[in-house]
Parts: sequence; structure tokens; C-alpha cells
Amino acid sequence: MRGWIMLERVEVETFLTLAEELHFGRTAERLRVTTGRVSQVIKKLERRIGAMLFERTSRTVRLTPLGRQLADDLVPLVAGMDEAIRRASDAGRGVTGSLRVAFLGEWTAPALLKIVDLFSERHPDCRVEVREVQLSNSRASLQDGSVDVLIASYPFDGMACGPKLLTEERVLAVAAGHPLAAEESVSVEVLAEHPVVQYPEVTSAGFKRDRTPDHTPSGRPVPKGPAGGSFSEMLTLVAMGRGVLPVGEHSRLYYPRPDVAYVPLHDAQPIERGPVWMHENATERVREFVRAAADVAEELSTP
Repeated sequence: MRGWIMLERVEVETFLTLAEELHFGRTAERLRVTTGRVSQVIKKLERRIGAMLFERTSRTVRLTPLGRQLADDLVPLVAGMDEAIRRASDAGRGVTGSLRVAFLGEWTAPALLKIVDLFSERHPDCRVEVREVQLSNSRASLQDGSVDVLIASYPFDGMACGPKLLTEERVLAVAAGHPLAAEESVSVEVLAEHPVVQYPEVTSAGFKRDRTPDHTPSGRPVPKGPAGGSFSEMLTLVAMGRGVLPVGEHSRLYYPRPDVAYVPLHDAQPIERGPVWMHENATERVREFVRAAADVAEELSTP
């Protein structure tokens, strides 16, 4: 292809590492080569491009404007190539290795185990590790790679999700002695009349808007109560009379408490739960696990 400069992998790797480190010695250590080799590769690259990519002094190394532009252009291209190679490698080897899955909320565990059983039956060479996460670390566990797929409530901002696995009606958790505790059901509009216990600060904005909205459907402001660090702590705040809390109806079964009453919310949309994962972590293992989840979801929805 006439006029194109085809960069070698070693040139790209050396350039991007030096652009990050801005130090020849540290770059050489990371690449396990000599500083002379790093200098040689960069000089060759600059000759091919026809311009300086770094400004060098005896004390500092800085990217030139052209060097910064080249680095910004190359980073997403390299990431895309690495991802394409990883996907091809996964497909070529089949589904092997290990998959780390987690659940948030005890009521999601039975459905998760059904998925694990089906996935393991289809892919016996892939080991599945199961763990529980909490509200405070559910998102972080996906972002740091300690969990590949999470069974959790929607919405889960910025993540891939689906299929819908579980659906449950919403109820309002109130203290056992609260005036609403004796009601057969209440409207979402009552949230404007009582402080609402809040989720931890790390919880995503979309989730908070869904669970503890700022306004009722008619536009009335909802007063904010104190925040809890975990779901059990939030229910304790409810029991203390510090506020009310909209939750899923499964809380009655998995969090029965003599000091908390669960009152149906007759005009609230149901809560949906299912698999959640990072878009960039859509490996063959994850895709096959989600496919198993879809099959389990269809089975659970069949009368």
C-alpha cells in the first residue's frame, strides 16, 4: 500500500511504553531490554516518520505534540487488536480456563446455581468459581476483573446486561410500629411523606434513581434519609424509624425481621434481575454463560 508507514509491533510497544513512562531506564526494565535498544527503536521510528516524537534532555523526556497525537491514536487501535486476538484465541481453544461469577442478594443465588449447572454441563473444561458480593463492592469487582459476570438488579449503569432472569414486585420496608405497617398496600406517592433510607455512595446513579427516586411520579420531592453501608444496615435504619425503603418482595423471605414490615407498593414497576458484565470483558466464556442464563430464564418463565 503505497505511502503507508507500517509499524512493527516492537516499535509500537516501545513507543507506547516510553510515552507512558517518559523514562528510558524504566521503559527498558518493563520491556526487559537495554536502554540502548529502546533508544535505537525510537530513533528508527522517528526517522521513518520524519519528525521527533520525544524531546530529550539530560534530565527529562517529554512527548512532542506530534508524539502525543500518535500515542492518542495508537492506544485504542492496539487495544482493539489485542481484543480481536483474545476473542480469536478463546474461540480457537473452546471454552476453557476459569469463569468467576457472583451474586448480589441471596435470592439470586438459586437461579445462579441453575445457570452454573447448565454452563458446566456444556463446558466441562471450564471451571466456574462462585462468590457473593455486597452493595459496596459489586461494581468494583467487575471493574477490577475479580468477577467476570454478576447476577444483580437492573439498572446497572455502564455495563452490559441481560437477559432478564428474575422479576419481583416492589414492597415498602417500614418499621414494625410505623403507621403504614398496617396498610394492605400503599402508593409510591407516600415516599413524599417519609424520609427514604439511601443506598451507599458507591451505588450507581441510575440504580439510585430507580430504587430511591428524588421525586414521586407526580413530581413531589422525596425527602432523603440516612445512608446505609449494606442492605442489612439499611433495614436496621428502617427498623430504627429513620426512614422507609422500597425493596423487592423477596426481602420478606430472605430478610424476615420482627422489627420490619413489608407493605406492597401497588403502583410500582417490578424489579428485574439478571447477568451483568463489562462490555470489554465479553469473552467466549462470558458469552456462553449468558447464553446459559437465557436458557435458564426461559425455563423459569415457562408455567
